[in-house]
Amino acid sequence: MGFLSRIRRLVSGQPQLAGGIMVYAPVNGEIVAIEKVPDVVFAEKIVGDGIAIAPKGDTIVAPIDGTIGKIFETNHAFSIESPQGLELFVHFGVGTVELRGRGFSRLAEEGQVVKVGDPILSFDIEYLKDQVDSLLTPVVLANMEDVKYLDKAQGCVTAGKDPIFTVQL
Repeated sequence: MGFLSRIRRLVSGQPQLAGGIMVYAPVNGEIVAIEKVPDVVFAEKIVGDGIAIAPKGDTIVAPIDGTIGKIFETNHAFSIESPQGLELFVHFGVGTVELRGRGFSRLAEEGQVVKVGDPILSFDIEYLKDQVDSLLTPVVLANMEDVKYLDKAQGCVTAGKDPIFTVQL
């Protein structure tokens, strides 16, 4: 989809964003290096670069203004695309797909236009912490081929309020 994103931006005549696109925390918690996620697909950046968050709380929110692409049937992950063509993938935990949706609820729908901080999914952290390999929640740039610059934040973050990285397309 990266190629199509570039074409859409060119055709629409969207100006280059000064300072880049701010991506906000989709969940409360502590930022962890993506390389520490105990899943090779994320740790080796096979699906893209980003960060992970050791989550707290019970809600995953929109990290950018955009349109929800896909919400997995099991309600543990979703994709979202900004109007500028930035494509993000948010995936709660490692081993969550095997739960077949237990511990998760959908709060938004595919194709829905959302703003930063709008609730997308809810989760039962007390249930999940005993059921999965890891609660680390990767937030990944799915179209790295379009990214010119990525500046990652560190520390504790509040969902919908604190930036986790800045991206220049």
